[in-house]
Amino acid sequence: MSLLITDECINCDVCEPECPNSAIFQGDEIYEIIPERCTQCVGHYDEPQCQLVCPVDCIIIDENHQESEQELQAKYEHLIAEKA
Repeated sequence: MSLLITDECINCDVCEPECPNSAIFQGDEIYEIIPERCTQCVGHYDEPQCQLVCPVDCIIIDENHQESEQELQAKYEHLIAEKA
């Protein structure tokens, strides 16, 4: 599943640089996550880095974008191939 940043976001700027897939960006009011780029850090780390650094714990599972571990791995491989 992709992750989602909730309205509790305080725009502290710590999550965006931690995302290895460039899935996080500054939205109109809060930071947002591009579901097509979010792999929950599968392929890069054991845990989602944005969740680890978030001081207010406002990054949650996006129930509207459910994906298996295999689908997240495939998305990671596609994103890596794009960069090459």
